Amino acid sequence: MYKKIMLLGSGELGKEFVIAAKRLGQYVIAVDSYQNAPAMQVADEFEVINMLDGAELDRIVVAHQPDIIVPEVEAIRTEQFYKYEQQGVQVVPSAKAANFTMNRKQIRDLAAQELGLVTAKYLYASTSEDFKKAVEVIGIPCVVKPIMSSSGKGQSIIRSADEVDKAWDFAMTQGRGKVQEVIIEEFIRFDSEITLLTVTQQNGPTLFCSPIGHRQERGDYMESWQPALITEKDLSAAKDMAAKITEALGGAGLWGVEFFLTDKGVYFSELSPRPHDTGMVTLAGSQNFSEFELHARAVLGLPIPEITLERTAASYVVLASEENNDQPTYDGLQEAAAIPKSDFKIFGKPYTKQYRRMAVALAYDTNSVSTDTVRERAKLVASKITVNGKYSPSL
Repeated sequence: MYKKIMLLGSGELGKEFVIAAKRLGQYVIAVDSYQNAPAMQVADEFEVINMLDGAELDRIVVAHQPDIIVPEVEAIRTEQFYKYEQQGVQVVPSAKAANFTMNRKQIRDLAAQELGLVTAKYLYASTSEDFKKAVEVIGIPCVVKPIMSSSGKGQSIIRSADEVDKAWDFAMTQGRGKVQEVIIEEFIRFDSEITLLTVTQQNGPTLFCSPIGHRQERGDYMESWQPALITEKDLSAAKDMAAKITEALGGAGLWGVEFFLTDKGVYFSELSPRPHDTGMVTLAGSQNFSEFELHARAVLGLPIPEITLERTAASYVVLASEENNDQPTYDGLQEAAAIPKSDFKIFGKPYTKQYRRMAVALAYDTNSVSTDTVRERAKLVASKITVNGKYSPSL
C-alpha cells in the first residue's frame, strides 16, 4: 500500500506524523507558511504557501495529486476540503471534521445542541456591545475565546469587570481568519482536565487511549502525564461523549478530545481532529503505539487490534523566552541525557519567539510508579535544557 500524503501544517506534531508515515512506507509532502518547518526536515517534498489562500491550496493539490490530505493545524481554508473529497481525495479525518473543528461555534453547537453533550454555558458576540451583555448573562469569572483560533491564541479569563474591554480586544486581534466573533463561556471550576485520545477506524471499532492529564498556562499545554487519575464512572461518560462527537463528524484518524472533571461530573471542552499536543507524552513509550503511529495507521486503513498502556509517562515543554530569528542553539543536553528513564525531543524550529514550544522533555517508569514521580523527572529534564542560553519560562 503506497499513498501520497499531503500534510497541511508542519510543526512538531506533523514531524512525528511524517516519521510514523515514512516507517509505513508512505510518501509525504509537508506544507507550511515558512521554510524549514520541522516536518519539512523529514518529508519527501515540501511547499511553502499561505494555507488560508484557497487558490494556493488548489494549486499545490493539482500539482502533487495527493491521495490523502492530513491537516495538522486549524489555519487552513478548510472549506476547500469538501471539493477535494468530491474529487476522490481522502481528507483526514473528513472534510466535515476539519471544517467544524476550525470553528468553535460549529463544534460547540454540534456538541451541546445536536448531540446533548455536557458543556459549559456559552454565548456568542460579534460586537463590543453584545459582548458586554453576554458577559453579564454568563457572569464573572468567564472564559473568552475567538471563534477561530487554536493553542490558546486570543483566549483569556475575565476575573473582574475592568478586564472586559481588554478581553474583547485581545480576542479580536488574536483570532484566525476573517470571522470577528467570540465565544463567552461559563468558567468551570474543575478538579482536573484530561485529553482522551480517540481513534476512529475505517473498518473497526472506535478505540480509546488511557486518559492523559495535563496542565495549561496561557491556554497552552505545559505538561502532561499518562495515565490520568479518573473514576470509572467519569471515564465511561467521557468515552461516550467522545464516541458520539467523532461519529457525528465522521472519518478515520486520531482525535484529541478534552474534558473537565468536576464534582458535578464530566464536561466536554474541546476537540482536535488530529494528534494532540498533550499526547506527546506517548513518545515516552507509554503505549504500544504513540498517538502519531495510531493516526498514521488509522489514516491508511491499517487495523489496530488494541491500544495498551505499557508504562507510566510524563512530558514537560521547553519554551523559548524571547524572539530571535537566528538558528536556535541548545545547551544542557549532556546533563539532560544523563537522567535515567528519560528522553527529550528537539523540534528543529528555525527561529524562536516568546513562549514558542521548542522541545519536549519526557520521562517514564513502570506502571507501579506514581505519575507525580514521573512528572517531577520530566520537569527535571526540561530544567537542564536552555534555548539560546536561557532556561524555559515554563519552569
